[in-house]
Amino acid sequence: MSYFTWKEAGLTSDCASLEAMASRFEEAASLMRRMAQEGFRLEQNMKKQRITHPDPGVFEAWGFISEEPAFRQLTLIPDLKV
Repeated sequence: MSYFTWKEAGLTSDCASLEAMASRFEEAASLMRRMAQEGFRLEQNMKKQRITHPDPGVFEAWGFISEEPAFRQLTLIPDLKV
């Protein structure tokens, strides 16, 4: 029997059929397109792919947690002196 090894495992590891895999990829593609429309971008940084957004509020509204170093995150907190 002919075969090949599917190396991607994170997105499709729990899929039981090719149809399920295709559906999962379509869902992921739809989400990525919506993110692109909202201003998210993909950046290459030291051979790593990072998803970025210039507005921290939009980033947080989508439920993402910033991986920026703590000192950088602190500069994003507004000074609420009254």
